[in-house]
Amino acid sequence: MAMVEVAAFSTSRWINVKFLKVEEHTSLMHVHIFGTYFGLAVSWWLYQSSLSERVEKEKSNPISDLFSMLGTLFLWMFWPSFNSVLIVDLTEKRNAICNTYYAIAVSAVAAFALSSLSSRNGKIRMIHIHHAALAGGVALGFSAPIIPHPWIAMILGLLASMVAVLGSHCLQTYLNSVLKIHDTCGVHYTFGLPGLLGAIVNVILFIIIKWASLSSLGYLALIEVGSFMLTTAIGLGTGFITGFILTFKLWKMLSASKYFDDQAYWEFPHLAYGF
Repeated sequence: MAMVEVAAFSTSRWINVKFLKVEEHTSLMHVHIFGTYFGLAVSWWLYQSSLSERVEKEKSNPISDLFSMLGTLFLWMFWPSFNSVLIVDLTEKRNAICNTYYAIAVSAVAAFALSSLSSRNGKIRMIHIHHAALAGGVALGFSAPIIPHPWIAMILGLLASMVAVLGSHCLQTYLNSVLKIHDTCGVHYTFGLPGLLGAIVNVILFIIIKWASLSSLGYLALIEVGSFMLTTAIGLGTGFITGFILTFKLWKMLSASKYFDDQAYWEFPHLAYGF
């Protein structure tokens, strides 16, 4: 499945860059949108109604939360390099790095506040921090080099954090069961929705910055809209086909009762005979 996803995204990028003339930097940022909706389309085929409620082995524990937080911390530190890696102009590269730090700083701080406000007992939930601390970097990726003022990046980080925290309540609890999607790690509201938010904001900023010459650049604005819509469509389409293929009996899939059971996939030496 991973090979199909990589090949499909590479094709999507090639179409955007070769035919739609989208910048390399923008086409790379589409990875958040593509990966999200490819995975959600696959999960639609593999959905099991018996897993509509979170099973015991799917839930996290303090040790897994700690290791996940370490991974989140490393991603948080290196996200500016990802958002600026394909930018050639030094001024734009510096803007991208600084704006990314502004956005992820606000999204991280807002994550703690929003998590406390949205919890019944006012306590902070680690799952919210995992998602919302990175959402600002995802949303800012598209427009990182062109944002002229820090407050714009900070507002975008705040909006992305709100989407991530509120999404874990609304989407995970209500909408996923309606759409028959089992989003185990909250990819939709961590990468998908913040990615779409960033793509839309990028178009809005492009129009505002180029307003004086919009009559001659209106076509380019439509191209920006069409590029991320095309990426979303290709992600959903290829994910749908991949999920359908994975339902074939040829793959000898495990029953739903074995989902999230590591012993069904891995060997545990301490459980072997003689230990």
